[in-house]
Amino acid sequence: MRIPTKIPVVHHYNQQHLRNIALPLGGIGTGVVSLGGRGDLRDWEISNRPAKKFRPDTAFTAMRVAGASGTPLVLALEGPLGADEYQGAFGATAAHHGLPRFRECRFDATYPFGIVHLRDHDVPVHVDIEGFNPLIPPDASDSGLPIAVLTYHFYNQSDDALTIDVATSLQNFLGTIYTPGNYGASIVNDFFQHDESARAHHRNRITYRSAPRINALMYTPAPAHEQTEQDGTLALAFIDAHDVTYRTGWADYTWGDSLLDFWDDFCSDGQLEQRQSMALKPIGSLAQRLHLAPRGHASATIMLSWHFPNRVAWRSEEYGAMHFGEYTDEVVGNEYTQRFRDAWDVIERTTPRLNELTERTLEFIETITSADLPPIIKEAALFNLSTLRSQTVFRTADGRMFGWEGTDDFRGSCFGSCTHVWNYEQATAFLFGDLAKSMRDNEFLHATRDNGQMSFRIGLPLRIAQAWPTAAADGQMGCIIKLYREWCLSGDTQWLQQLYPAAKAALSFAWIPNGWDGDRDGVMEGCQHNTMDVEYFGPNPQMQFWYLAALRAGAAMAKACYDDEFAAECTRLFMQGSQWTQANLFNGEYFFHEIRPPMHADNIAPGIRHMVMGASNLVDPELQLGDGCLVDQLVGQYLAHISGLGDLVDATQLKTTVASIYRYNRVPSLHHHFNHMRSFALGNESALLMASYPRGNRPARPFPYFNEVMTGFEYAAAASMLYAGLRNEAVQVVTDIRARYDGAKRNPFDEAECGHHYARAMASFGLIMAWSGQQYNATTGALSFAAITDGTSQFWATGHAWGSISRRADVYTLVVYAGILQLSSVTIANEILIEYGVIQSMSRSAVQFIG
Repeated sequence: MRIPTKIPVVHHYNQQHLRNIALPLGGIGTGVVSLGGRGDLRDWEISNRPAKKFRPDTAFTAMRVAGASGTPLVLALEGPLGADEYQGAFGATAAHHGLPRFRECRFDATYPFGIVHLRDHDVPVHVDIEGFNPLIPPDASDSGLPIAVLTYHFYNQSDDALTIDVATSLQNFLGTIYTPGNYGASIVNDFFQHDESARAHHRNRITYRSAPRINALMYTPAPAHEQTEQDGTLALAFIDAHDVTYRTGWADYTWGDSLLDFWDDFCSDGQLEQRQSMALKPIGSLAQRLHLAPRGHASATIMLSWHFPNRVAWRSEEYGAMHFGEYTDEVVGNEYTQRFRDAWDVIERTTPRLNELTERTLEFIETITSADLPPIIKEAALFNLSTLRSQTVFRTADGRMFGWEGTDDFRGSCFGSCTHVWNYEQATAFLFGDLAKSMRDNEFLHATRDNGQMSFRIGLPLRIAQAWPTAAADGQMGCIIKLYREWCLSGDTQWLQQLYPAAKAALSFAWIPNGWDGDRDGVMEGCQHNTMDVEYFGPNPQMQFWYLAALRAGAAMAKACYDDEFAAECTRLFMQGSQWTQANLFNGEYFFHEIRPPMHADNIAPGIRHMVMGASNLVDPELQLGDGCLVDQLVGQYLAHISGLGDLVDATQLKTTVASIYRYNRVPSLHHHFNHMRSFALGNESALLMASYPRGNRPARPFPYFNEVMTGFEYAAAASMLYAGLRNEAVQVVTDIRARYDGAKRNPFDEAECGHHYARAMASFGLIMAWSGQQYNATTGALSFAAITDGTSQFWATGHAWGSISRRADVYTLVVYAGILQLSSVTIANEILIEYGVIQSMSRSAVQFIG
């Protein structure tokens, strides 16, 4: 029996805020199944593609409660349906709508843990469903397990002994394809009444298997599904169960009587009797018995595992579909399937480690939740880590990490680990440094041409990494900064030296004739394709701050690679560009865009203009920022701060600018706001607009998204507010965001932009570093923080280690919970408190020093 995990809850959701909750349970790069707000499993996205709204026809868990006397009570272990699920053309629309269920439900969460609380005044048992998947930085393997763990805790509220039978049922849906408007369409017709050989060829199988501590059903696909994306295995297991009975098929009855037969069988005595089934997609069930003493507790743990090796590549060339979410037939595989033979192997090897994996996950989230951080920042940082486990992210068979921008309901959205989107997220770099380094490998060793032009969407397989013909100014500069960040966090100079020639070429690419900085004056004034999906023409803060940060990073990396000449040139351009920016782009309140039309396509270098998405008029270009106050104008400064590159322009101008963004772009209520594009915030919700025009002079057609709201941009702006000392404003911005993702209106674990689980939203993890002031450079071993209040602690992470630093009176304690920390000095509030030769602090080690 598993003891209830003492989870430090970050957010409580009452029954009015459950409708859209879907907490992803799955590992990094494995796909997920989500725990719904009422205790159901929804969005079964495990077979290599997104699958929003998909569920097997049968997937539920039920309990039977029996005392010494009276009629046993049988309920689905779920809360009540939402009112919007009551009406449809043929009655209620919810899954398993006819099953009896609990009257009351609440949901508590601290990602990756979710707890569903089920209560009913007519039921003598309270039930808590605890769902999780291990999340254990910096261990990407143990954080990449294809499992969902659900522990059902039963609490006897009576003075009588009770018997609890728990039954879990799941259809073998292997071979199912998800298509728009037809979720869960079968590959083949479900009827082969006159062709037994064809039926056998298309029939999935369920078998029973057991091992020490494990009772399981193994789900295997029909021969017809071999070598498809949907070809894989599932396992549904009870862990540490007793008195187990099972079915490998339900009776093949019509008119819904297959369910009736199952329900009657389970109600009769809590045990299951085997049935013969020839269904193409049979249903399997497991049941176990528990005994509850008066006022006692018992638990049942279910582990679901999966194994789908045949992930295929995204379509990589430039084409017309705006969502860029198509696939090829070429298999690139999954890293996790290289570690396990099948779903049974996952169960068998994970079960002995389950307690350890739980404890290590809990240790990670406890360290964050106990840190001296505003609760809303903890929520934003932790809950958006779910994107790493969604179908947005995958790891190919060779272990490399890739990502869509987000996902549609049934396919990826915007392929290629898009550089100008993935520039914003900080979770991978600070928690899983080796995965971040693999992304830099992809960008510089594969997507960058000899002339330095980097495809901002990476082709797969990597032999066509450069299939995308266009470079993005912000994406390319951001990759240079991220390379610097990964080098500093890892201290791996040998790795840097391998990538440096491509990085040097990528930075030098800005200086080609008619390029981004063709006159080589430290100012980007050329045609600049960027994350607004258009090109800006002329100097603007969004590209300029990326460029300045890249120049400063380039100088530092050049010195480390003994390229003094290039370092000097980068420094010269940085100084010149910084001075020019301060003198010419700052209007006293914020930085603006000076539009400089290129006049003719001949004045634009090849490879830097997207031929479809941007301005069509090069004499008077549309789709520009102009005099607007852009939410994202300091994004390059944001990444510079978090990477240790310091202020890129005068600090007073920076502070004035973030104050202006808050003043002019924050809308307390959107009731009267006009938006001609996508709406990610509505009605009485508050948000930071992408751009405002407080001085008038708005272009007739500004860049497309100027009226929109997107969380990744808001988080980056909030981090810049923190670095400028505007803590109250930053917390308000984050509070506004999370109020929109309240469970009732939207899923708290799915911040969307161009798709679900959008990568840019993982900028939220950078709020932790911005609040604590953490700076770390493994090449020197220097670690620093802003002031730490007596009696508090801060969380720190480097991508290769993480831990806490706490203060009690004048004694500071630095603890390394995981990984290895290269440490030579610790600075608190600009005062060096300890300095010595570089040491390696291993996992579970602590260093104490006096302030």
